[in-house]
Amino acid sequence: MSILVTPNPSSEAVALMDYLLSISGVHTLAGQHCAPLAGDTRLVNVYRMLNHYPALFGQDFGFSAPGTWDGINFRQRIVDDAIRRHYDGFIITLMWHAVPPTEDEPVVFEQSIQCRLTDVEWEDLITPGTRLHERWKAQVDVIAWFLRQLRDASVPVLWRPYHEMNGGWFWWGKQPGETGYKRLYRMLFERLVYFHGLNNLIWVYNANEVRENVDPYADYYPGDDVVDILATDVYRGGFAQTDYDHLLALASDKPIALGEVGAPPKLEILQAQPRWLWFMVWGELFGFWQEREAYQALYDSTTTITLADLPWAKIGWPKLHHPVLK
Repeated sequence: MSILVTPNPSSEAVALMDYLLSISGVHTLAGQHCAPLAGDTRLVNVYRMLNHYPALFGQDFGFSAPGTWDGINFRQRIVDDAIRRHYDGFIITLMWHAVPPTEDEPVVFEQSIQCRLTDVEWEDLITPGTRLHERWKAQVDVIAWFLRQLRDASVPVLWRPYHEMNGGWFWWGKQPGETGYKRLYRMLFERLVYFHGLNNLIWVYNANEVRENVDPYADYYPGDDVVDILATDVYRGGFAQTDYDHLLALASDKPIALGEVGAPPKLEILQAQPRWLWFMVWGELFGFWQEREAYQALYDSTTTITLADLPWAKIGWPKLHHPVLK
């Protein structure tokens, strides 16, 4: 039985983690992010291009005005899609571009998600009883209500909060020291796990590939006791071997993954870096027509696990009830 950082984890979360550990170092799961406005339509797009459904269905709880790309009005549909896709066999991974506690939803990305808190505001955020701390709790509680629906539906979730913290482009990023990002991550863990009783989450520490003005993975790592899986996002660095080696060293015996990628790694990358547990393509398959043969080879490979390769698919699962998936 796997050991998760959440006390008394759900049986579904344990079973998923056991499976992930069983393939770590041997196989890599293909994943696709689907964006609030886009719903789950990209899953079908991947199938139409490559004749494979990804194994992971990714989504973001959003922050922007209703009806826009990251609209907060899509949250219930995201939960409904996640439940349905779970019973179709997909593994669910969720995130949240959280609004700073100094503001109310909805917000504009560049003006709010990418803002900076003052030192005084940050101190208030991490101090119980302050106005900003109470506002932060209220914002978290909204997302907890949606995550609780997934718990009650027995859906385990790969949960990757406050990602890319080692870069400075989000309000929670580049906050060093024990009272910086580490404290914020632990606050979220305690609120969701101990206050809301969410035992279906597998906690993913998801940094960004290290490059100029992006700090080492270890600088913001909150601790082995609150992290199940370590991940990094890759958009520019081309899956540098040093990034892989450094994340692997920090992870020790924990799995590592590619939380977001602009384009999927080529098969030779996965052969050279076999511990990547999954990759999740953030947008459409970038450069597909130029790289079609490489993409097809990746998704066809026995190294890569797509939806049909998941063990529960081999025993009459998933229950493909959606017309497009039949």
